[in-house]
Amino acid sequence: MKIYTKRGDEGQTDLRDMSRVSKASPRIEAYGNVDELNSLVGRVRPTGYDDVDEWLREIQNHLHILQADFANPDPDEDDPVVRAEHTEQLETWIDTADEELEPLTAFILPGGGDAGARLHHARAVCRRAERRAIVLMQDEPINDETVAYLNRLSDLLFVLARLVNARDGVPEENPTY
Repeated sequence: MKIYTKRGDEGQTDLRDMSRVSKASPRIEAYGNVDELNSLVGRVRPTGYDDVDEWLREIQNHLHILQADFANPDPDEDDPVVRAEHTEQLETWIDTADEELEPLTAFILPGGGDAGARLHHARAVCRRAERRAIVLMQDEPINDETVAYLNRLSDLLFVLARLVNARDGVPEENPTY
């Protein structure tokens, strides 16, 4: 596989179905944000916690599927797409991690230890990816499960930030008003 093709030199790129679109299109913006998110999740690993690292590895695979889903305007039956079970898996991990945490009673400032702060950063980028997916959804039909997945993933990243900070003994800080 050749790394450079020069096909994008004029601001166009190929979708999975080989149609050409502007690199500034909402579809490319949506999966570009997911690509950034996937890179940030990879940057968090290793956290020092095997369970969290395994979940993050699985999330990176899910995000790769999500990018393929966004890159394909008309998927066939056997094409990779985000499914409800991907979102349900995130919910299971949220519930598992949340059992270990003290109940949340107030807003917290994003930050903490290194892994916790990186997870909070990934959460913020996930929210942006979700917003870009919604812009795309307003222009073109997309798999609705992609938006649900990104919404739930931002929740999980928040809970995981709290979890690794708690395990690291880093106290949460609340904003002052």
